Amino acid sequence: MSVSAAEKRQLLTQVKASGSMYTNTLHSIVIQNISPKPEPFGPAKRVLLEQVEVEADIFTDPHTKLEADLIVKAPGLRKTTRIPFHPLVNDRFKAVFVPDTPGTYSFFVEAWVNPAALWQEDLRKKQEARLDLTVDLQIGAALLVEVADLLPPEESVKLLQIAKKLREQKGAEAVAFDPEIARLGRLARPKSRQGVCSQEQEVFVTRKKALFSTWYELFPRSCSGTMRHGTFNDVVAKLPRISRMGFDVLYLPPIHPIGKTKRKGKNNALTALPDDPGSPWAVGSHEGGHDAIQRELGTLADFERLVKEAESLGIEIALDIALQCSPDHPYLKEHPEWFLKRPDGTYQYAENPPKKYEDIIPFHFTEDNKDTLFREILRIFLFWMKRGVRIFRVDNPHTKPFALWEYVIGEVRKVDSGVIFLAEAFTRPKIMHHLARIGFDQSYTYFTWRNTKWELTEYLTELTKTEARNYLRPNFFVNTPDILPESLQWGGRAAFLTRLILAATLSSSYGIYGPAFEQMLSEAVPGKEDYIDSEKYEIKPWDFEKKGTISETIEIVNRIRKENPALQATGNLEFYATDNDYLLAYGKQGPQGESLLIVVNLDHYHTQSGYVTLPLMHLGIQEKEPYLVDDLLSGERYIWEGERNYIQLSPHLVPAHIFRIRPKMLRENNFDYFI
Repeated sequence: MSVSAAEKRQLLTQVKASGSMYTNTLHSIVIQNISPKPEPFGPAKRVLLEQVEVEADIFTDPHTKLEADLIVKAPGLRKTTRIPFHPLVNDRFKAVFVPDTPGTYSFFVEAWVNPAALWQEDLRKKQEARLDLTVDLQIGAALLVEVADLLPPEESVKLLQIAKKLREQKGAEAVAFDPEIARLGRLARPKSRQGVCSQEQEVFVTRKKALFSTWYELFPRSCSGTMRHGTFNDVVAKLPRISRMGFDVLYLPPIHPIGKTKRKGKNNALTALPDDPGSPWAVGSHEGGHDAIQRELGTLADFERLVKEAESLGIEIALDIALQCSPDHPYLKEHPEWFLKRPDGTYQYAENPPKKYEDIIPFHFTEDNKDTLFREILRIFLFWMKRGVRIFRVDNPHTKPFALWEYVIGEVRKVDSGVIFLAEAFTRPKIMHHLARIGFDQSYTYFTWRNTKWELTEYLTELTKTEARNYLRPNFFVNTPDILPESLQWGGRAAFLTRLILAATLSSSYGIYGPAFEQMLSEAVPGKEDYIDSEKYEIKPWDFEKKGTISETIEIVNRIRKENPALQATGNLEFYATDNDYLLAYGKQGPQGESLLIVVNLDHYHTQSGYVTLPLMHLGIQEKEPYLVDDLLSGERYIWEGERNYIQLSPHLVPAHIFRIRPKMLRENNFDYFI
């Protein structure tokens, strides 16, 4: 039954003449509590092909039917994409999009009423109550004519045909429940104040390594295997081993010339002996500064070769940028205005009372020098980017102005949006979070000091279940040259394995200060978390093939991470109940629904046992059906049934299980010849 243009005009005129414009009813639509939360300091973060789940509270005052779309614009495109929201509970709605292009996406929420769908919904209730529908069908006819006026011609005709049938009464009920009414009503978005839009928000999308990375830290000068100063070529020789262990980021402390004035000796001694190499963080000498290389390490060409050789093995070089100077740095002569002078005429060295760092002169940022100093710091990053570096670990970024990082990161991303910045910011929570908001891709965390079941559960819940999950990506380092955690000082082999497994499975990015962790060095300066005979101040003749290390377990854990996408994200973490405070149980699900269960014994001295309770429905397991759990660490398999199952873990063997859950076991009807 077609509707001519003349009939359309006539129908609309009749409806307007009746004085009842149903689509013009006053509504106050509210859109609030959007997640990701709008941030004044920076966009939310995702990596390529990582889902962006947008949720919002959307409601209105009178009885009506709401519709909402997520409007998404990809980087470099003018055209937008509309994604329908779906209701959750309590006026909460959700929409999802998957970014496939690096750069900054923008999105906003649009909501409007769908009176056609509401009319149809109410009509069905009246029909079920056996009420007379005569008047309601006439109301519907008028309403659909109004709605049709908001649609393109080809869609408008469909609604007008239904409206015409409703006006004729005969057979009206048959068409009144046509699904096309609600669908076309949804498309009839209002042209005026009847629709509401949220403010535009942004999501910055970069490459996957910002979310999933496995870091190995070493000092190139300690790679010769003897007391000879190591070189970049010595590091190249170690690359196959590092790759075989499953690491994809090799992090190098500063590689620049080290100053001699006020050079620190072994164990941070104030006086250095002639053969003491000094701290790499005391950057700069007469040989150059932040764009130069310590002569003993090799040449710039040697470094570029290291970058390329690493890349061929799937490893990226991460460079430490320490924005500070030794007293010998060329900057002090060329730009004295960048530093603070004391009343006695000497430059102010770095202090963190009671600690003093006489071999380091920090930059002093002022309104007068910020333009030239900011540009020079940007130049340093761009210099190393041209040599193939795309990952920077920034030393103590919290001691520099926030404005510096907004400028540097913003300018770097104009050149290469895939450059990754790791903030080494062991500082107060709000400062750590703000650095993440303004652009740092990853952050060191307080994981180092979270040891008990309660501490770990509370901290990881903060990172994965609050708004922080949208901007702060944790990188769980189990140790650093600066930090030998107390648990590793006294916990023995079990502590090293426990912390390794926790870091590697709780967070999708983790790292180790390599040789010291592999060989389980645990001797600290008494009463402190500093390594005795710290490698920061001396060359270590590491034997990388030493027996009795935990290198093999590290390799197994890293292989499990690579083979299981569930471990390549952090926000998918769920904790499970156990009846023993020394047993920590948690799970992760991958994009295809695959499930892992990790159970860790937090007691480094005693065997612990208890029951773990699993959410069977969430895992796709039937209540009374057996299921298989496959321990990826030991190779052992167990058949479980029900939500509660028994666990026993000895710290003297492997203090953890990493189970892959197989929710369906084969039955007789899976047999090839079963008839």
